[in-house]
Amino acid sequence: MEQVRAGIARAKSPFVPPPGLLENITGVRGVHVRSDDEQASDLAVAAAVEALDMAGTGIGDVDLLLFASSAQDLVEPATAHIVAAKLGALCPVFDVKNACNSVLNAIETAAAFIETGRYGTILIACGETATLTTRWHVPDYETFMHHLPGYTVSDAGAALLLTAGPAGPDDPGVLRTVFAADSSSWDACTVAAGGSMHPRSTNDDHVCLRLNENELNQSGRRTVQLVLSYASDEVALVRSSAFVAVHQISMPQFHEACAALDLPASRFQATVDKYGNAASASLPLQLSLAQQADRVMPGDVVALVGLASGFSMGLVLIRL
Repeated sequence: MEQVRAGIARAKSPFVPPPGLLENITGVRGVHVRSDDEQASDLAVAAAVEALDMAGTGIGDVDLLLFASSAQDLVEPATAHIVAAKLGALCPVFDVKNACNSVLNAIETAAAFIETGRYGTILIACGETATLTTRWHVPDYETFMHHLPGYTVSDAGAALLLTAGPAGPDDPGVLRTVFAADSSSWDACTVAAGGSMHPRSTNDDHVCLRLNENELNQSGRRTVQLVLSYASDEVALVRSSAFVAVHQISMPQFHEACAALDLPASRFQATVDKYGNAASASLPLQLSLAQQADRVMPGDVVALVGLASGFSMGLVLIRL
């Protein structure tokens, strides 16, 4: 009689973070997720319609439409075309893409076009679908930490309308812009799939947001110190402004940004705890909440401080 021995290969159980771990690390209590049938363009269109209605401007009066976001509907064509088609716009369009600084770079681009007289009315529309980059199944704690940013991101839409007007010292408009980058750290925080490196990857490390926290933090601190040192006039305006919006990825990072600018948290609007990291919609979200709460009024100077993987930093000062 032969002996028969059966072996069973047991799959390793996936890592499940204990309750409260994510909030303890990041301070984020929840995120907002789009519905299954909503695209980045839909979120941008909803915000654009609201912005146009508030300004009393018709889509036919828009001279240029910029879609500014880390997200996109398709690799090709530019998502700006899809947004324009849904709005019924017939103006020129293009995408502005620089991770979480996309909206901030679009403001700089729009302001430059208006200052040169190229366009008079420019609509910036943003639709972020960052929750698509969340990795829901991880084998261990180390992998969980590498993908940590993906658990705090939110889907969101935002829109801004910039128009030509008087250029007096007390008139509304974009006052100053300052940008800096340390591109040697481009690989510190990535979503790798979809480009020429990994065009059709099914590897979770490629299709999900992945972080090298130490490298990103080091690059961020270098770039922030560079801007604080060499843009002293603009930083002084930031510190004296009525309100400061700063890109937020976690509550510890939010408090670190307040400290770096040497300002109390009361000068800012914390949003990441309730709304998550809304990517490039983060700054318009904070400004909108400040306006709704009457924290800022027409004539006030507000500062927008952007931080983005890559790594880049930007300051934009606006008189409302």
